Order: sequence, then structure tokens, then C-alpha cells
Amino acid sequence: MSNAGWQCVAGWVEQARRVVSPNHDKRTNDEIPSLVVVHAISLPPDQFGGPGVEQLFTNTLDANEHPYYAGIHELRVSAHFFIRRDGELIQFVSVQDRAWHAGVSSWWGRERCNDFSIGIELEGCDTLPFEPLQYQSLASLVHCLQTHYPIREVVGHSDVAPGRKTDPGPCFDWSLFQRLLQALSI
Repeated sequence: MSNAGWQCVAGWVEQARRVVSPNHDKRTNDEIPSLVVVHAISLPPDQFGGPGVEQLFTNTLDANEHPYYAGIHELRVSAHFFIRRDGELIQFVSVQDRAWHAGVSSWWGRERCNDFSIGIELEGCDTLPFEPLQYQSLASLVHCLQTHYPIREVVGHSDVAPGRKTDPGPCFDWSLFQRLLQALSI
């Protein structure tokens, strides 16, 4: 997926399918995001392609659909973006708003990473590699965001919530992502 022509207008990436989540609020003091936090999620766990993540982020997850959902269906969480295994990009929250993705977190001594970050979920888990199309979409998205916002760093959820979170996990290839992102900047 090339990022040629990707645009972010009023916090929405035009190339993303928009599914609005109610789980967001205004950024504190209208702060401009400077950090990207990469996550991994699959619902049910270790299964891909279903509607579970979209349902979770839109508060429509049916507790009876899968045993795992009984413990999470009342969570009120979101991310700005979700990248499916085939590279499809879905946006739930405007980048200008605060998505509820990082939870208790800190980066460089600063607490509450949701206040100053953009959350990107990859459809995945800790035990399986991510797909090439996901890396391409992620690099294109981050490059697009960097042209509109002062993004200084891209980190994992495990970096901002160590000991509490493990995603994007050991199967995420940071060097591949960095090479793809660098190639877009040339």
C-alpha cells in the first residue's frame, strides 16, 4: 500500500474506512500528538478476521458470542486506527481527539500517554508474525501522520506500560517497520 496522496483532514485519514467509536474525549489543552503507540489485538484471542475488535471499540461486543467476551464486553476502549491482516486501515477516533488505548502508561517520565499519543492497533498476537501488508500500511500511516503532526517516536504498548502489557509482542519486526518508514521518507 503506497502512501502517495494519503491525506489527514481534520484528524481523519481519508484512505481509512471510518467506524466512529464513542470511546474518546478531547485532548487535554488541545495537545498535538507527538508519540505513536503500536498495539496488537485479536478477538477472540489468536483468531483473525472477525468483527470482534470493531465491536469492542464501538461498545457492541456480545458477551454471549464467545466465552472470552464475557470478561471484556463492558470495557470502554478504543484506538485511533486498526490495521487488519490484509492491510486494511480502519479509523475509529480523530487524531485530534484522545482515544482510550494506552491505559496506565508513561513515556520519558510523562504519565497518561493517551494525552499526547496516537494509538494504532495491529490485528495480531504475541505468538504469530504480522503480515507484510500490515507493515506496509503501518509505515504509510505513520509517514502520513508525520507529515501532519510532530511525531517524535513510535513505540510499543509494552514500552509505555512495561510489566502490564506485552504488545505488539516479540513477533513484531521493528527493523522491517523502520526500513519501510525510512524508504517513504526518501
